[in-house]
Amino acid sequence: MTDTPTFDRRMLEALICPQTQTRLDYDAERQELISPRAQLAYPIREGIPVMLVDEARRIED
Repeated sequence: MTDTPTFDRRMLEALICPQTQTRLDYDAERQELISPRAQLAYPIREGIPVMLVDEARRIED
C-alpha cells in the first residue's frame, strides 16, 4: 500500500479544461488530465489536479 493519494476518477465528471471548456481524459500512468482539444496535460499532484494552463505540459503530436 502506498501513502500517495490517488486521483478520484469521479472528479472527471465535474472537471473541464480551463482553456477550451471541453472534457478531459485521465492518464493514470503519468498522473495527468489530458485535454485533447487544447493539446495540454494538466498534472495531478498528491491526488489533486492542478488546473492551471501555466502548469500544463504541451502535448506534441
